[in-house]
Amino acid sequence: MPESKGNDLAGNEPWEYVLHIPHDLRAVTVCRRTVRLVLTMHGLIRLTDVAELLVTELVSNAVRHTKGPVALRLRMRDGFLRVGAWDADPEPPMPPPSSEALTQLTHMEEGRGLTLVSSCADLWGWQPLARNGLRGKYVWGDLVAA
Repeated sequence: MPESKGNDLAGNEPWEYVLHIPHDLRAVTVCRRTVRLVLTMHGLIRLTDVAELLVTELVSNAVRHTKGPVALRLRMRDGFLRVGAWDADPEPPMPPPSSEALTQLTHMEEGRGLTLVSSCADLWGWQPLARNGLRGKYVWGDLVAA
């Protein structure tokens, strides 16, 4: 790991990583490990656990519920780490349930992904996105890095 010499490795310079992944659930583990490595190398290990949870939920939703290509994107800018997943389905994600419905989710095997994202991210959202002639959506969660 690079030495920081007393400086914050995260620095003020923006950076971005994009990982195009196969439509395969094993890619979720690859994404999780990639996030851990990237954040460790940038001196942001304190964000790793929550960022791994976000990437797990976002990428697994993209792989399970859509067809076609998927990509993971990590971006650090202005003190925020954005963890996002792009998929080729332009349909908006199902909104997370209300706080009253959360107690029912503890017994469910599926359907908790965006609830976890909305609970753990400082801010989350989605937007329609077109890339390389493909339409789709980008679902993301922001973490304050300060």
